[in-house]
Amino acid sequence: MSRWLAHWGLREAPFTKEIADGGLWVPPARAAAIERLVETCRERGHAVLAGEPGVGKTCVLRALRHRLPEAGFRLTYCHNVTLGRRDFYRHVCLALGLSPKATAAAVFYAISTHIADLGRESVHPVLLIDEAHLLHQDVLDHLHILANYEWDSKPLLSIILVGLPELRQRLPLAKNRSLWSRIHTRISLGEATAGDTAEYISYRIKRAGCDREVFNSDAIALAHEQAQGRLRELDRICTDALKLAARSKLRIIDRELIARVLGDNDELAD
Repeated sequence: MSRWLAHWGLREAPFTKEIADGGLWVPPARAAAIERLVETCRERGHAVLAGEPGVGKTCVLRALRHRLPEAGFRLTYCHNVTLGRRDFYRHVCLALGLSPKATAAAVFYAISTHIADLGRESVHPVLLIDEAHLLHQDVLDHLHILANYEWDSKPLLSIILVGLPELRQRLPLAKNRSLWSRIHTRISLGEATAGDTAEYISYRIKRAGCDREVFNSDAIALAHEQAQGRLRELDRICTDALKLAARSKLRIIDRELIARVLGDNDELAD
């Protein structure tokens, strides 16, 4: 065990991304977003989830995976999206466990046939496309066709597009109206509030094995201010603070120590 973990009585690093889906922190605002996505998948619809970097979009997708029963749903996650249409669909083929074909038409046919087969098995496939703000326009032009089965009368596939706020700016454009009109669930995930930050830090510390207060209120306030409500940045600040405090043999992290962490990071950046 690392010395800094032993110093705090922690059995594991508290702010790691290596956490089971069922152990994710879910505040009320995020729980509402997850519930909307679950409902959309059960209703066989499509969704867009947008938010700034580090606010927890992928965590929402992991919580969605935890909520949907494996017996009735097949989730496929794709994040390599900076590709042309044929290579994008080849990537989807691989994610689905299919052998990618040579031509664009053959690739598309393999995917659509597989989706139809799942439908006959009463399994609803959900295609999760992360970093969707980076999708090539020719892919966006074609995605609505992938969701069209039996003269657009069978909702056999749900598509969930996840990306930065730019995604919400691109989709309503006239050239994307065929896809945008099919997406009825439109979610913007905001930054964590100050109260959320305090709850998140306490939850992660306690889950890792320490029941006492580690960060005082002033330290949490400064960490929240610096992270601007972005949990990924908060994870980094809190981990650095825990390590620095352990090296200094401190038992509580205060505002001054957080300021030292931020100062050290600024010096490294220079």
